[in-house]
Amino acid sequence: MRIVAWGLGLLCLCLAGAHNAQATVNIHVDLSTQTMTVTSAEGEEFQWPVSTARKGYVTPRGVFRPQAMLPVAFSKKYNNSPMPHSIFFTGSYAIHGSYEVAHLGRPASHGCVRLAPANAATLFAMVKKEGAVITITGSPPGSGVLVASSGKHHAKPIVVAKHHRHGGQVTALGYAPQPQAKPLKLWLENPVAP
Repeated sequence: MRIVAWGLGLLCLCLAGAHNAQATVNIHVDLSTQTMTVTSAEGEEFQWPVSTARKGYVTPRGVFRPQAMLPVAFSKKYNNSPMPHSIFFTGSYAIHGSYEVAHLGRPASHGCVRLAPANAATLFAMVKKEGAVITITGSPPGSGVLVASSGKHHAKPIVVAKHHRHGGQVTALGYAPQPQAKPLKLWLENPVAP
């Protein structure tokens, strides 16, 4: 009788462990919309604006699991910037809170996924309790295109330049020579010279 009771107890523990192993938070970061969708094991769903890598930096794409979780962290690489509620998912890349909430919804980071501090705290608590699968997909928002028209209502627009939305830089698509700015030293010597 003891063996049967012991066996049933062990079976219950195994089933409970299997249920907990499957109960994870699903985190999906869409680089193209700069949003994070979070679904808990209980079915709660959240959608939050994020900031991912700005021009010149990369947010890794793929499927990840949390590697480390730190309630308080500071970036050694970027001037000890605060990274509250950090969930590291590969190398030095993390999902973390950011006090630069005005930048959320558009690329602004060095590669990490930034959230509002309150949302980062909520996510941190969920992941600590349930574990997580982190999926990062999409491409950062693309470039806009500036067009010129001949002034006639029926004319087709002609593409003349490519405008980079987040860098503010305009790149000519033709072969016309690009005006070069004078070096600062020359300008300081004679600001009115061509």
